[in-house]
Amino acid sequence: MQSIFYPAYAGGELHPEAEAILSRIAAGNFQPLHAMSPADARKAFLLPEWLGKPRANVSVTRAHAGDVPIRIYSPDAKCPEPVLVFFHGGGFVLGTLDEFEPFCTFLAADARCIVVSVGYRLAPEWPFPAALDDAWAATRWVAAHAASFGGDATRLAVAGDSAGGNLAAGVSLLARDQGSPKLLHQTLICPWVDLSPAAEAAESFHLFGQGLWLSAAGLGWFRRHYLRNLDQSSIPLVSPLRSPDFLGLPPALVLTAEFDILADQGRSYGECLRGAGVSVTRAHYSGMLHDFVTLPGLFSPAWDAIGEITAALRGAFDQE
Repeated sequence: MQSIFYPAYAGGELHPEAEAILSRIAAGNFQPLHAMSPADARKAFLLPEWLGKPRANVSVTRAHAGDVPIRIYSPDAKCPEPVLVFFHGGGFVLGTLDEFEPFCTFLAADARCIVVSVGYRLAPEWPFPAALDDAWAATRWVAAHAASFGGDATRLAVAGDSAGGNLAAGVSLLARDQGSPKLLHQTLICPWVDLSPAAEAAESFHLFGQGLWLSAAGLGWFRRHYLRNLDQSSIPLVSPLRSPDFLGLPPALVLTAEFDILADQGRSYGECLRGAGVSVTRAHYSGMLHDFVTLPGLFSPAWDAIGEITAALRGAFDQE
C-alpha cells in the first residue's frame, strides 16, 4: 500500500501514529529544517509531550567528565551496577541533556544499570571532531571513575540514537583500537553511520529522502554544519560504515525503522559486524519513522523497542 507521504514505497504501511504526525506537520506548514538556522532549529527540535514522563525511581546527578557535562541516572538498585554511556541524537547540531532525560531514565530503570548521558559539543560552533572527542573522553572518564558513583567499570556499554549511534560506533572503534576500555555491548538506534555521498545510493534514501520527518535535505544540512569539508565524510570515525575493519568490536543491537532514510545504513552496519564475526541482534520496526524509540509520548511502539533494548543490555551485563 502506497503512502501519500512516501509514494515511491509500496512495501509497507505507516503506523497510524506515524501517519498522524506527518499529517500534522503537512497541515501546519512548518519551516523545513534545512531552511532554518541552528539556533531556530534547536528551539523547535523536540516537544516535551513527545518525550514521555521520566521514571520517578531514578536519581539524577549533574556532573562533569573532565570538561564534558554529563548526567548520571541511577536506579534504585544494589551497587555496584553496570554502566551505559549514552550519546543523544540530533544530527550533531541539535539535542540537549534535558531533552533526552526521560529516555535515559527509562534505560536506567528497565536495564537496571547506571546511565551516563553525555553533553557533547554541538556543531556548527564545534565541528568534527569535537563531538567524538567529547564522547571518547567521557567514556574513558566513566571507565576510570565508575566506582565513585556506584558503577562497575568491568560492565560497561555504549548506546546512541541517530547521530548518537554514530558516536557510539566511533567510540567502539576507538576502544577496540586502543585496547581499553573494554565494552561489553553497543546499542545503535536508527544510526547515522555513513555521512559520505556514497550513502545516497541506498534504496532507503530514494524511498524516504523526500519525507517530512528526516529528509535528504535535512541530512545534508546536518552534514554541512558538522564537517569542515565533504572530504572528511570518508574518515571511518566520521562514517563508521566506511571502516576497513570490523573485527573485535563489541556485540551489538542495531535497531532500525521501516520508514527511515537511514534504514539501509543500520542494516548494512549490522551485516558488516556480523561478517566480521561480531554477535549482532537486528531489530526492525514496521511502520515507524526515524528515531521513534526516543519519543514514546508520540509513538507507542517505542515502548516495545525500549523493552527490547533494555532486555539486550541486561543480557550483556549478566554475562560478566
